Amino acid sequence: MAVKVDKDLCVGCETCIDECPSEAITMVEGCAEVDEDKCVDCNTCVDVCPSAAISPAE
Repeated sequence: MAVKVDKDLCVGCETCIDECPSEAITMVEGCAEVDEDKCVDCNTCVDVCPSAAISPAE
């Protein structure tokens, strides 16, 4: 299961894109979007998100 992005909290900084080792994150209309097929649940994006918009998979 992929991480979740809270679109209300995402500021569009793209930090998560730069840090994602599986290239699973893209920006869509200024907000991070995770490709569930590519996400490997490493939670790197959760750790680097400055606005706490990304939460771990449950």
